[in-house]
Amino acid sequence: MNPPRSGFAALSIGARLSLAAGLAALIAVVVAAVIVARTPDYKVLFGNLSDKDGGAVIAALSQMNVPYKFSEVGGAILVPADRVHDARLKLASQGLPRGGTIGFELLETQKFGTTQFQERLNFQRALEGELARSIQSLAAVQSARVHLALPASSGFLREQQKPSASVLLTMHPGRVLDRGQVAGILHLVASSIPEMSPQQVSVVDQNGELLSNSTSAQAGGLDPSQLGYVRSLESSLSQRIVDILEAVVGPGNVRAQVSAEVDFTQTESTAEQYRPNQGSEPAAVRSQQSSEANARDGAAGAAAGIPGAVSNQPPAQATAPINGPAQQTQAAGQNAGAAGGANSSARRETVTNYEVDKTVRVTRNATGNIKRLSAAVLVNHRRTVDEAGKASLVALQPAELENLNALVRQTIGLNQERGDSLNVVNAPFTQVDPPKEVEIPLWKQPENISLAKEIGKQAGLVLLGLLIIFMVIRPALKTMNAKPPAPLKVDRTVANDVALPPPSADGVAAVANGQEEILKLARENPATVANVVRTWVNKEASS
Repeated sequence: MNPPRSGFAALSIGARLSLAAGLAALIAVVVAAVIVARTPDYKVLFGNLSDKDGGAVIAALSQMNVPYKFSEVGGAILVPADRVHDARLKLASQGLPRGGTIGFELLETQKFGTTQFQERLNFQRALEGELARSIQSLAAVQSARVHLALPASSGFLREQQKPSASVLLTMHPGRVLDRGQVAGILHLVASSIPEMSPQQVSVVDQNGELLSNSTSAQAGGLDPSQLGYVRSLESSLSQRIVDILEAVVGPGNVRAQVSAEVDFTQTESTAEQYRPNQGSEPAAVRSQQSSEANARDGAAGAAAGIPGAVSNQPPAQATAPINGPAQQTQAAGQNAGAAGGANSSARRETVTNYEVDKTVRVTRNATGNIKRLSAAVLVNHRRTVDEAGKASLVALQPAELENLNALVRQTIGLNQERGDSLNVVNAPFTQVDPPKEVEIPLWKQPENISLAKEIGKQAGLVLLGLLIIFMVIRPALKTMNAKPPAPLKVDRTVANDVALPPPSADGVAAVANGQEEILKLARENPATVANVVRTWVNKEASS
């Protein structure tokens, strides 16, 4: 008889396979748990990169031994969360990503024997790329292209052609540029090129709309600053109405809206006036010149004066200059001399120049004048409580409404001459219950869901490992560690006394023939039957 086997050798082939599979599954679970625990959290390094920039970034990450992954959504490159900032700084030192444009780094790869034309062309390309990068740094701009027209300077031309530029912008979906941002782009490009003015820069968006045309922008309406001034004025007037009426009717019982029409027209007028010198006002003398000459003839009784009938007539009254004393004319002097019987002549000339009055008046009208105000005020009914404690709403009296009208008119400076209007209405407010804050259950909160996923992943691995241990490995180990039963000595006399039929090859015939005897013997002598069965099993194992 062979000695009984123990340990792994005592296991059947099925038990051995089950134990091996359990050990392999347990090792796989442990390895998976370690990998999950040590797997880093990946975050986006760069997104929406072009193929050229993406290849350059991946090559640089491979050289820096930084693990990376690709995201199918958005075409982003992911790296471990703890290395995002370090990778960005190192890539920025290498000029990555370049954004699809080439800047002044193009000049670093100049080849020997480059012509002057190629140098100018490379410089222009580099300058266009740098300007495009600067414009792309704006939040609303997705991409930009800059085209420069730089004429060659020549000392033989009297009039040099001015440089010009064109900018094509591609905006992010739903984003637009206001006039201030467009003006900033114009000045950015113009300040980067010598002798270029902002009027020589054109800005076009992806839809082909010209953004740099200030004339059409002004014709289309108010600019953002003017709109902001109007909104601020209306809000300020509305708040002033609410502040003064809430002191009378209570907080929350007043609604006010003010609409303002503001004139932003810029006008300038120049007037030039001349005042006449006539009148009671004294005239200002600019210059005065007078000359006088006297002459006498030595011959007595000689004829003097003008021959003819004029000398025999009395002289007419002379007229004086404007605002000056009467002057004697030469003819009168000669006649007087002739009448006196003296041979003499006298001549006097006076020239007076007066200042001409001139008034030049330049008038510039201020912008932002209020043309018209329209105010609408809604006042809630007064809340009253009766003796029974029941609350009700009561309309205001006409006298109270008139007082409120007077307060509002004085508050906003209402002017009937310019067409301002005011309407104060007393009506009950509709009571609307505030929306209840919906509390999200703990099991629906995103942070709790993510935490539960992580815990569930770890707990699932632990549970799987425990199932493998207790359901596969532990039973096999118990079978290995079980002690083999000691061989029992069977009393042949007892066995022979029991008329048990010998077991056949399959045991079916013995059970069919002696079923009643075996059951009876098992009831009466169970220990004997057990020893007989054990003897049969040991014989089969030894054979």
